[in-house]
Amino acid sequence: MRLNEAMQNATLVFDLDGTLVDSLPDLVAATNHALSDLSLPLVPAETLRRTVGFGARRMIVEGLNQTGLTLPEPDLDRLLARFLAYYEPNIARETRPFEGAVAALEDFRAAGARLAICTNKRLSLAEHLLKELAIDGLFDAVAGRDSFPVYKPHPDHVRGAVRMAGGDLTSAVMIGDTGIDIAAARAADIPVVGCAFGYSEAPIETLKPDAVISHFRELDAAIRPLLARTAAPASQS
Repeated sequence: MRLNEAMQNATLVFDLDGTLVDSLPDLVAATNHALSDLSLPLVPAETLRRTVGFGARRMIVEGLNQTGLTLPEPDLDRLLARFLAYYEPNIARETRPFEGAVAALEDFRAAGARLAICTNKRLSLAEHLLKELAIDGLFDAVAGRDSFPVYKPHPDHVRGAVRMAGGDLTSAVMIGDTGIDIAAARAADIPVVGCAFGYSEAPIETLKPDAVISHFRELDAAIRPLLARTAAPASQS
């Protein structure tokens, strides 16, 4: 299959936080707001960076760990509610797409690719963020943490995102920034591109994605050889 045809049949599945958007400042602000109820010191961004892919609850727990404090589940539920109450209206205060991301997405759509989001962010928050950033119209599907009974690294989260976009797993590629994304793509048996600028706990190269980019201008060149390796489109069961 020629590369142009491959792109026309492709479904590109993107993680959100740390892949398409730099959301760390707003997530950290929400975490510290939640913890302020306990009069705890502010948790620095770099401490929370590696926990972003695991969701808000994990960020709160990490913040508590920095003080040696452990709370029962009902108290964590209360802090999570405080996090969400603050985060939703402030979701795009400082969050912005990574440099080159929007242009790359527009180019892929122009080439005929389907675009999907597969994020461990709650669906309502993911959709709200995309709308606030005025990029919601670029995607054929958005699959959040609560869109299916499972979420990343379970492969059915990725598979579901591809199906929602009207795509086929045999011509899909995942783009993400953490081991969660890479593990999900591997389990779904699709190639994966790692983003070196994201929130991975370990250097992304050590997690052995099929390709690594340090800027979105490199993504097209990284994806096309992966599409060339995939099988011709077939009916998805």
